[in-house]
Amino acid sequence: MSSFAASLAERQARAVQLLADQQVTSVVTRDLATIRYFTGFSGSNAAMAIGVHGCLLVTDGRYRDQVADESVGAEILIDRDLMGALASELGPRAVAVDPGLSLLDVQRLRELGLDPEVSPVEINSLRAVKDSVELDLLERACSITAQALMQEAAAIAIGDTEISIARRLEARFGALGADDRSFPTIVAAGTHSAIPHHQPTSTPLASGDLLVIDCGALVQGYHADMTRTFVVGSEPTARQSLMHDTVRAANAAGRHAAVPGASARDVDQAARSVVASAGFAEYFTHGTGHGVGLQIHEAPMVNAANADTISAGTPITVEPGIYLPGEGGVRIEDTIVVDDPGLLLTRAPYDLTVVG
Repeated sequence: MSSFAASLAERQARAVQLLADQQVTSVVTRDLATIRYFTGFSGSNAAMAIGVHGCLLVTDGRYRDQVADESVGAEILIDRDLMGALASELGPRAVAVDPGLSLLDVQRLRELGLDPEVSPVEINSLRAVKDSVELDLLERACSITAQALMQEAAAIAIGDTEISIARRLEARFGALGADDRSFPTIVAAGTHSAIPHHQPTSTPLASGDLLVIDCGALVQGYHADMTRTFVVGSEPTARQSLMHDTVRAANAAGRHAAVPGASARDVDQAARSVVASAGFAEYFTHGTGHGVGLQIHEAPMVNAANADTISAGTPITVEPGIYLPGEGGVRIEDTIVVDDPGLLLTRAPYDLTVVG
């Protein structure tokens, strides 16, 4: 048995045990990331039932060959009527449904004689802690991301546009072996750098601009996420250096706080307190990070409201920032694996490098 097949078998076994502990016989989901996690299937239309009966995976005829090639350890059904196919195999019984299952799908299960109830157990919670197969893929995605970003930084010139930098960077991901980008690349120059999720435009870079680049490569479904901030064409001002030094220190504090058993809000507070101490508290306007894996944003959310503890083997981002409206912003983001000490996946310099 391959390491991938062994990982899928272990994941399915953990799901069955989790359900059994809560006296749930099976759960139905259409969440594609969760389906891929348990079966390996990466198509865009599928449903899965997992429980004491094993793992049932249904998709439509467009994916007949793909599902046969990709899926491991699941009974495969080919049918356009996803809920109908599952119901015919499960028979009339009580089943739990993923909280994200649509009302139409729940109603369809009722019409087919099943008794669906929203599951008290979210099996996608099992995805937070990654196994060795997943960590290898994440490390590859992060390595490609850091390498591509440093290559692109060396090629940037004054007058380049935000959008041209974004597209060149994404092309570098592919050239280095990635399957795709993890999300639309953020390239934000000048005053745009104060907008955390700015969409790149045809705005050209000018000397003295702060330049925030937030990007990630995708490798076999696993997402990287990292950000570095640069200054364009001239040495940074004292204020730019202060902002960058503060965010760099906040990033380090958050990473150092991310140890097994720490709460998500402890990590958030560690980073946020550094920014607040420098007088920029109101300009750090988002959570410190999030889990990452088969989705770019997944549990745990690293913010002040989340008191849940973080287990060893959980990849998270640490991404403090300072955003001064009309002036500019700084963000430094890493993907790490919570461990003691934490494993840094996005290895790239932290200096406020001059580009262009």
